[in-house]
Amino acid sequence: MKTTTKNVITTALAAVLSFGLISFSCAAKPSAQRGANTAFADTVPSAKVPEDSLKVLEAMQNAFRSISAQVLPSVVEVDVTEKKTRPANPFGDFPFRFFGIPQGSEEREYEQQGLGSGVIIRRDGKKYYVLTNNHVAGKATEISIKLNDGRNFEGKLVGADERMDIALVSFESDDGSIPIATLGDSDSVQTGDICFAMGAPLGYSQSVTEGIVSATGRSGGQIGSISDFIQTDTAINQGNSGGPLLNIYGEVIGINTWIASQSGGSQGLGFAIPINNIKHAIDEFISNGKVTYGWLGVSLVEVGDEVKDSLGVKGKDGAFASQIFVDSPAFKGGMQAGDYIIELNGKKVRNTDQLVRDVGSLPANKDASFKVIRGGKEISLTVKITERTKEVSSGNAKLWPGFIPIPLTDDVRKKLEIDSKVEGVAVTSVQPKSPAASLRLQEGDVITAVNGTKVKSLSEFYAALDLNKTKSIQFTITSGAGSITTGTYNF
Repeated sequence: MKTTTKNVITTALAAVLSFGLISFSCAAKPSAQRGANTAFADTVPSAKVPEDSLKVLEAMQNAFRSISAQVLPSVVEVDVTEKKTRPANPFGDFPFRFFGIPQGSEEREYEQQGLGSGVIIRRDGKKYYVLTNNHVAGKATEISIKLNDGRNFEGKLVGADERMDIALVSFESDDGSIPIATLGDSDSVQTGDICFAMGAPLGYSQSVTEGIVSATGRSGGQIGSISDFIQTDTAINQGNSGGPLLNIYGEVIGINTWIASQSGGSQGLGFAIPINNIKHAIDEFISNGKVTYGWLGVSLVEVGDEVKDSLGVKGKDGAFASQIFVDSPAFKGGMQAGDYIIELNGKKVRNTDQLVRDVGSLPANKDASFKVIRGGKEISLTVKITERTKEVSSGNAKLWPGFIPIPLTDDVRKKLEIDSKVEGVAVTSVQPKSPAASLRLQEGDVITAVNGTKVKSLSEFYAALDLNKTKSIQFTITSGAGSITTGTYNF
């Protein structure tokens, strides 16, 4: 037994010594005895890069380092807890009873944790303000702000806005040296500009990614209802939401908000809210706890060339007011359904999204100047803007005419099986509780006359709705069953 043990120990010792020799051999400098054909990484000379090229690369690297070092201390991780509800019994709707499972449709509350990013953009005494997304912190019951040095502070929601998907959070600290980011000018951003995204993607705090601006003025996304995004190929992932998009000067030009992805991860399609769209909201959050929007009182839609041609505005930029809210600022200012808005306060209107943003930023109870095209003529109007509220913007009962008319193109005629001899406009998008709904108009109806006057195009249809000339409206409708006249809508 002793001999066996001794042999085992001897064998083990030999193995250890052997391993030690091998390890030492791996770490040792090469010997001349190894031959000229053996090469090691620590003896191979560095790659030869032309000196002038190396200086350019070093300058770029130093710039990237400088931007990261200066801005990262103002970038924070935003950890949130949100209370949500779910059915207490997921089987409550089943037609039989499970033993021990409560029946009914009552809901149970639970907490859900999440994280995003933010950037410190202001300090007032001991109070610091962090800009982030509404979908990050807008509904949070608990907020924690984590700085890049690891310190944590309790955060408080100052204000949030769902339309722009932004929120402002505050925290307090006696340390007056916490860095604050500089806000840039997003109007000067151009496609091809180098940019950086900072934040906590997938929880990896203080991450920096670099890319370019792929496009500006992008629309889309499922978050918020105001579209005007900076598109970037800079890597943005879950957790980057609310973090800053920066230019080469280290200035914040946007707040990262959403990505377009088939996998859920970065595919080079990231989108940020331009910082110029947000600046006015920061002061409103601090003073009022909310963002106020100007209310014009029209329903704007994007239109293609066929509709523009039917309206007589082909080739012109602008925004089409397909419907108008009765008694709204626009209505009182003389604007009508069918007006094509081309100018606001001397500024050309490029498209619907731009006009929505510009009207939203107008102060309440102030006059605004509009220029519209109506019946082929330019008309100047003065409208006193009021504050937008959910009540006024969702009141379909006052939305005139309560549907969107479209021209009878060949495709529309084919779809509706309308004879080529029938002239008029087709009814689409009938709004519940609207005048159109009360007159029993339906999708696919074709309006051939208004108050007995035949209409052959959109321009003629809207001209017949001129409320300066009439205070009551009747429609003549043609369908497969023949022609009928609706009831009368009185203003």
